[in-house]
Amino acid sequence: MTAMKEIAVVAFSQSDCLARAGAANEVELIMPQLRAVFGQVGLNNAQDVDFVCSGSCDYMQGAAFAFVAGVDALGAVPPIKESHVEMDAAWALYECILKIRMGQAESALIYGFGKASSGELPTVLSQQLDPYYLAPLWVDTVSLAAMQARLLIEKGLASERAMAGVVARARKHAMDNPHAQISGEVSVESLLAAGTVVSPLRESDCAPVADGASAMIICTVDKAREWGVPYALISGIDHRIETHNLGMRDLTDSPSTRQAAAAAGVERGPVDVAELYAPFSHQEIILARALGLGDETVINPSGGVMAGNLMMASGLSRIGEVFRRIVSGDISRGVAHATSGPCLQHNLVAVLERA
Repeated sequence: MTAMKEIAVVAFSQSDCLARAGAANEVELIMPQLRAVFGQVGLNNAQDVDFVCSGSCDYMQGAAFAFVAGVDALGAVPPIKESHVEMDAAWALYECILKIRMGQAESALIYGFGKASSGELPTVLSQQLDPYYLAPLWVDTVSLAAMQARLLIEKGLASERAMAGVVARARKHAMDNPHAQISGEVSVESLLAAGTVVSPLRESDCAPVADGASAMIICTVDKAREWGVPYALISGIDHRIETHNLGMRDLTDSPSTRQAAAAAGVERGPVDVAELYAPFSHQEIILARALGLGDETVINPSGGVMAGNLMMASGLSRIGEVFRRIVSGDISRGVAHATSGPCLQHNLVAVLERA
C-alpha cells in the first residue's frame, strides 16, 4: 500500500483588509497576492504549478460564473489546470490536497477573493439559506447570529461581557497585523456601552467586512525540498457539515467542528496557536469549546476576522497565519479553522506542524 503523501505549505500572501477597494476589480485584487507567492517560491507564473483552485462567490459579484474573470489573473494558457469552489478558498485548499494525495499533482496554487462592498452582504449571504422555509422569511445572517448568541447567553455558556472580551483581545492582537482593518486598545466597558444592532449583538461583535484576496502554494514535501524553501506540514485536515434546518441543530454547540477536529488530529499534540474563523464574537466561544482549547493556546494572535473579514478568503488566511508563525519559528504546532453557512453550519479544521 502506497503511503499517503505529506503536504507542505510553502507560500502565503494576503492583501490588506479594505472596507472598500474602490474601482479595483477582482483581478486587480488577486494579482499582487499571486506575484507575492510566486516570488516566495521562485516561480514565474501559474504554469509552474500542477493545479490551481480558487474560492469566491458569484452572488457577491452579481453574475453567474463570475469567478471565470478571476482566471485572467493567472495568465491562463492551455491546457487549463483550474478548478473552483463556490465558497471560501479554505475548501479550495482541501480540493488541492486531495489532488496531490491522489497523485494527480505535486504542487498547487490556491487563491480566494471577494469584493463584498459591491452589495449588501447580509442579504447576499441569505441566499445560502433553505429556499423553502427560511429564505421566504427574509431573515439575514446577522439576525440568525443574534439568535444564536441569545441562546448561548440564556444557557449560561456566554455573556455579553465575555463577547466584548473576545473583541477587545482581538483588536489588541491586531495591532501587530499590518493587514488589519480595525485594531487598537479598547476596554470591555466602552464596547458594552454601545447600543445593540440586533440584540444582543453590537456592531463590535460583528466582524468588519473587507474587500481583498489571499493566495497560497502547497506541494509535496519532496517538491518543497527541491525548491529549497521553508515549509510547514499539514498533518491533518477535515471538514464536516450540519443540516440546513436550523430547528434541528443545537446552535449553542458545533458538533461539525468537533468531528472535523477529531478527524484532523487536533488532540494528538499541544496547540500553540489557533486561528479561528468566527464572524461574530460569540462564535469564537463556541468554537474554542468545540475544539477543546485551553488557556495554553493563543487564540487569533492575528486578530482573526475581527480585524477584517476578507469574504471568501478569510478561511484560507487563517491557515496562512498559522503557516507564517511556524516558518518564522514562533510556534511548533497550530490549528486553523474555516466556516461557511449560517451559524457555523459547515466547518473545516486543519492542523499545521513544524517539519
